[in-house]
Formats: sequence, structure tokens, C-alpha cells
Amino acid sequence: MAGLFQVLYGKPDGKFGKAEVLNGTDGKPLIIPADREHIVDAICTRPFAVDWNGDGHLDLVVGNFKGTFYWFRGEGKGAFHPEPEPIRLGAELLHIQGYHSDPFAIDWDGDGDLDLVSGSAQGGVQWAENVAGAGKLPELRAFQWLIKPVQESQKGEDEEPQDIDVVTEDGLTGPTKSTRVWVADVNGDGKLDLLVGDSLTLIAPADGLTVAAMKQKSAEWKKRYAAAVKELEAAQDDEQRSKVQEKFSKIYEQRTEFLKEDDTGFVWLYLQK
Repeated sequence: MAGLFQVLYGKPDGKFGKAEVLNGTDGKPLIIPADREHIVDAICTRPFAVDWNGDGHLDLVVGNFKGTFYWFRGEGKGAFHPEPEPIRLGAELLHIQGYHSDPFAIDWDGDGDLDLVSGSAQGGVQWAENVAGAGKLPELRAFQWLIKPVQESQKGEDEEPQDIDVVTEDGLTGPTKSTRVWVADVNGDGKLDLLVGDSLTLIAPADGLTVAAMKQKSAEWKKRYAAAVKELEAAQDDEQRSKVQEKFSKIYEQRTEFLKEDDTGFVWLYLQK
């Protein structure tokens, strides 16, 4: 979460050493640049090792919370130039549709050059086509959807609550939010397939309650919650705000009286036709 990259160096016996911070050739940790007002932009969501510029050395293509991308130029033997370069779409930064970019570099369209596939906080899978040609520094087009998100992300404690409904494993039709992607020929047919991990919350009635009873209690709870939100917004000073926040938190915890939540995730397989 701090934005540092770490590496576990392999040993001859197949085991790995302890995680070590990956430094640049200047001896300092590799970090995505960000100013104080946008410090979360420096938080890496995924590093991907690939020869991005075609010079025979592994580079690092990295994503961040903002949804943009950078790459650290490899200098051979595991060394990297300390200053990353932004990946651009023309004069602008290349940006996924959403946040939390998740780079996977692969020749998705089979034309010999590296394209970019990504998951996102909002879900789904996107890809940006490379039009530069093989062996050249990629020139990417805007991201387009390979798999669109199947449902809106659930909202958190400090946001307006949605109507609560049962969410079961059997009722899922595809990956939801916080998707992470891996591309491989899973079934050996010569075509690239997609493995997509996600994050979601399964919801069921509390023990002893029917679905109808859960929904009724949920509707009553939502009114109390909405009133607490307004009260919190109207608080005039820190002392009053602290008291209301305590009340607000207790109301939120009352959800456990009528529902059970299981924070989990699944891996979905999409076989290319």
C-alpha cells in the first residue's frame, strides 16, 4: 500500500528469499511519482515485468489507484532506471475507464506487438490496442471493454446505502468489482483466455429470518441510517460530530441484526472462442 515494489529472489533449491524492496540504480526505492495533494497516485496496484520497449531487458509496467500507468526502464540483470516514464495516449496520460489500473502486457490481438489488458476497481476487463508494431515502444489506443462490469459496486459505511438484497454465489453471472486479470491459453487451443479475480460481499438473511423479514428490517434500518447521515452533516463542531459519529457507527452495526455478510471473491474463466 505504501507504493514500494518488493521482490523475492529465487534460490537454486527452488525456494525464495525474504521480500526485499526493489531499488533503482540510484540505490533508492522505485516509487511512482505523486505530489502531496495526490499521494494515493503513488500507490501501486500491480507491477508487471515485461520487455516493454523491445531492447531485450525486462522493464516494469505499473498501475496505480488513479487508473494511469508508468513504466520503469530495465537496464539488465534486474536493475531499473530510478525515474519512471508515464504511458500516454497522445498528449494525455493513458487512463482506464475507472480506477485502480491493473496492467497485463500481452499480444492480445495476435499482431506481434504488446497490448495492455487491465482490470479496475469498478470491475470488468479492458484492453488498449498497440498500433506501434513489433519491437517498438508501444503506442496505445484508448481502452475498450472486453468484459463489462456486471453490477454496480456496493457502497461503504459513509455513503448513501443501497436497497439491500440477497446476494448468493448461485446468482452471480460474472466478476463484479476490484477485478484483477491474468491472460493465458488455459485450455491449450492456441487462443488466449482470461482469468479474472474479483471482490464482493455475499448477503443472506440473519439466522431465523426469512428474505421478506430481512428486507422489511432493512427498509426500517435505511430510514434510521439516512437520518443519522443528515445529523452527521449538520454537526457544528468536533465534539458534536464525535457524538453523532458514535451513534452513526452503532446504527451501521445494526445491519448484523437482520443480515449476514461474507466478504469474499471468485476467479472467473473466460475461454476465447
